[in-house]
Amino acid sequence: MNTEELTANVLTALDEIRPFLNSDGGDIQLVSIEAGKHVTVRLQGACTHCSVNQMTLKAGVETTIKKYAPQIETVVNVA
Repeated sequence: MNTEELTANVLTALDEIRPFLNSDGGDIQLVSIEAGKHVTVRLQGACTHCSVNQMTLKAGVETTIKKYAPQIETVVNVA
């Protein structure tokens, strides 16, 4: 999978999870993809101060991204 395909797949994954985040007043933005296997995102809105945002990041966001781009190893949030 080339860089463009990888980016498109990660964006598709974020589009899939975005409605769930939006329903709680949050959102998510892709910041970067490094070395083709490390994704950095920015949780926004209500998600920035939510007490379960790390669970959302791992159980929701990371799982969904890996469904579309299995080579991704890590997903981290930056403030």
